[in-house]
Amino acid sequence: DYIVVKMIPDNRLPPRHLHSVHTGKTFAVIKWESPYDSPDQDMLYAVAVKDLIRKTDKIYKVKTRNSTVEYTIKKLEPGGKYHVIVQLGNMSKESSMKINTVPLSAPDALKIITENDHILLFWKSLALKESNFNESRGYEIHMFDSLMNITAYLGNTTENFFKVSNLKIGHNYSFTVQARCLYSGQMCGEPATLLYDELGTGEDSSATKTGRATDVAAVVVPVLFLLLVTLGIGFVVLYMRHRRLQNSFTAFANSHYSSRLGSAIFSSGDDLGDEDDEAPMITGFSDDVPMVIA
Repeated sequence: DYIVVKMIPDNRLPPRHLHSVHTGKTFAVIKWESPYDSPDQDMLYAVAVKDLIRKTDKIYKVKTRNSTVEYTIKKLEPGGKYHVIVQLGNMSKESSMKINTVPLSAPDALKIITENDHILLFWKSLALKESNFNESRGYEIHMFDSLMNITAYLGNTTENFFKVSNLKIGHNYSFTVQARCLYSGQMCGEPATLLYDELGTGEDSSATKTGRATDVAAVVVPVLFLLLVTLGIGFVVLYMRHRRLQNSFTAFANSHYSSRLGSAIFSSGDDLGDEDDEAPMITGFSDDVPMVIA
């Protein structure tokens, strides 16, 4: 034996399993389940979004019969903090959660250019990759002195560069650049950080540059020396080959020298084969030509 029992739905129960599915810079996707399984009619939900920084409220209405509800909250601000409350339209018990949107990205290509008595910070405009950023908002710059363990706020600018002066010798600094914080520093962009230690330890920048020049010279001088040695060896080899060729030619010329004619006699290649047939036979020696016996 069995019996079927159908429970009476309780519309005073809160939505179940409220959680965030995905959070972006200007939106958040939330998800929850109905107070009870398989609703047999449309259910009206009230989604209240409280801005914890601006202290403002917005209410959205969602009507659906689905057991699982997914809803996208739009028009949020990057780096914002929100408190989300979901309940049935009859003001039943509520489910709540907190959401932090993704802040603006850090500026790209942060670099330092050293001048005589100051440095310049440069970076790319954040508006190139962030459609939600307006240049009129500007940037703020912070500096951390690792020796003094102090963080200082240097100021803000709407440009893409910033001048920093009065740096102390022997101190290492870290500079951060980010989208300017709004509402008493509660809504900021991600910082771009760069370490600056050009001043060295107890030395000024000119001494550091001189040291770097010395390091470069230590590499260049040996290379030039090797090149000179290689060239010298090449010249010696060429000179020896020249002397060897010159001596060979002199010996060849002396072997063909005719004392009677007072000059060297060379035969062409065409005459080499007929030399024995056409040359006259030597019958004797003249009295006035001395005989040289080697």
